[in-house]
Amino acid sequence: MQAVFEGTVIANADDADVVVVEGDRYFPPTSITEGVLQAGSTSDSPSGQGERQSYAIRVGEQDHEDLAWAHLHPSAEAVERAGVDFSGYVAFAPAVTVREGVVPQEGALP
Repeated sequence: MQAVFEGTVIANADDADVVVVEGDRYFPPTSITEGVLQAGSTSDSPSGQGERQSYAIRVGEQDHEDLAWAHLHPSAEAVERAGVDFSGYVAFAPAVTVREGVVPQEGALP
């Protein structure tokens, strides 16, 4: 599975490693492309999932605010609903395209 914004791959993970929580697909921290996320503010999640860290996505020299987020310490209820601890996993706003299926090899065209 890939998360792509403006032609830049933001995250790349096997489908089985991506966690779905309340319709959002959360990518493991190790799948995030280095240097593309810039930490923003933190706030309480309106869905009761715990404190939420927002991120801007940096493409070239431009930051696109609030297009990604992670729950660094999800609530026990959120972890129970997900069936797995998704601490630090990153989800993306609808402006980011998520492609399901086989992840292309590094260097291959998407």
